[in-house]
This record gives sequence, C-alpha cells and structure tokens, in this order.
Amino acid sequence: MGGTFIRLHEQGHDVHVAYQTSGNIAVTDEFVLRFIDFAVGFEGMFDISNKKSNEILEEAKAFIRSKKTSQKDTPEIRAIKGLIRRCEAKATCRYVGLPDENAHFMNLPFYETGLVEKKPMGPEDVKLTVELLRKLKPQQIYCAGDLADPHGTHKVCLDVIFAALEEVKHEDWAKDCWVWLYKGAWQEWDIHEIEMAVPMSPDQIVQKRTGIFIHQSQKDVVPFQGTDLREFWQRAEDRNANTADTYDRLGLQKYAAIEAFVRYHFM
Repeated sequence: MGGTFIRLHEQGHDVHVAYQTSGNIAVTDEFVLRFIDFAVGFEGMFDISNKKSNEILEEAKAFIRSKKTSQKDTPEIRAIKGLIRRCEAKATCRYVGLPDENAHFMNLPFYETGLVEKKPMGPEDVKLTVELLRKLKPQQIYCAGDLADPHGTHKVCLDVIFAALEEVKHEDWAKDCWVWLYKGAWQEWDIHEIEMAVPMSPDQIVQKRTGIFIHQSQKDVVPFQGTDLREFWQRAEDRNANTADTYDRLGLQKYAAIEAFVRYHFM
C-alpha cells in the first residue's frame, strides 16, 4: 500500500506506521556482516574504540561459517538484523516525510523465536497492540491481509489486530474507525471483493518503488522469496498495473496502477 501511504501523508493526514515484528529472520547473514563491518570501520574512522564491535564481528563471522541449516542465530546477530530492518523502516518514513516519532516498533513476542516457525499469538501480543491503538486512536487502520506469505507471519499479525479490535471496539474512538485490508507480495483481491481502489499516476509508481528500494535487505535476493522469482517491487507493480487494466476493461477510468483494499467490519 505504499502509494496510498504516500498520498495519505501528502493530503495532510497524521500518518503513523506500526511495525508489528522485528523482521530479523528475513535478513541474510551476508547483510548482517556488512553492517557490523561498517560499524567497526565507522568507529575506527572517528577514533572511537572499536574493540567491542571487532569482537562482535569476529564472533559473528565464526558463527556464520559453522552455522547449520535452520540453526537459530545468536541473540546478538538477531538483534543486529532487527536493527537493520528498523533503520530501513525509519529511512522510508523519512523519505515519505513522516517524523521519526510516527514509526512504532512493537517487536511482538510471538515472532521472536529466531526460527521460521513462530509461536502462536499470545496475550502480550494483544496487550501491546491494544495499548498502541488506545494511544493513537486512529480513524483508519490499514493492515496486511495477505495470508499467502511463505511462513505465516502475516496471518498471526492479522489475528493479533483482530483480537485487539475486539477489546477496544466499544470505545468511542473505535466507533468511527474503519479498517482496510491490503494484499502483500503474493496475491491481490479478486475484482468483485474490492471495496476501495486508490489510483496511482506514473510518478506515484516511481515514488512507491523508491520507498521499496530503501529496504535494501529485502531487495534482490531474500530468504523467503517463495516460488515467484520476481523481486517484491516487480510483483507489486505488476499486480497494481493488472488491477488498473481490469478496471479499464470494465469501462472505468484508465490509470497507470491501482492499489486495492477490502474493509474489515469489527463492529
């Protein structure tokens, strides 16, 4: 929903982004070594002691050399991989124009197994989500409704949101809140399901692509590619263009691309 995200901000809305999980398992080992190496070099460049970062680098290299398939990363490596994802997320928010304080990193506990298989949704996941909802009192919520991702994280994230909405649905602010579901990198809504269509111009497509490119750890080759060998930005652009073509064939206005949403009714 990158195009919609950008347009909401440009139209003057108070846009916040909640990153439910750390995303640490979706960062490659090569990428984490690159960033630790940068930290060592940065500290050395400015005469900051890099003894500790050098130790972390050597330990990480030794661990990754002997790492077995499906072996859990060390806590330090997982933390650094999570930091990489947070920095990319904040950089994308800055590109859009959002202040840093509008990015919320929830680090929901269910995700933090260090493995592809996650824990089931738990009370702490819901509690953290309820707290953020009550703090922000949003008028609109946009959630990833794509349940086809290879390791099921999207479904658990969505279940957490649904459970949190059940807890807050009788509060005054929630009565005026609309929830919109969008698809991710694997599927799109069927045309008869779509309840809101947000058109994009060619310039807005390029803006969206640039925002995606800022997530460098998720570009080119990623750990959970699925069977589709196209990059995520290519999948998104092809899908958005196909939706626009479908609307055109139905006799509606022709656009370069369209992002599609389905409303979730929680009342």
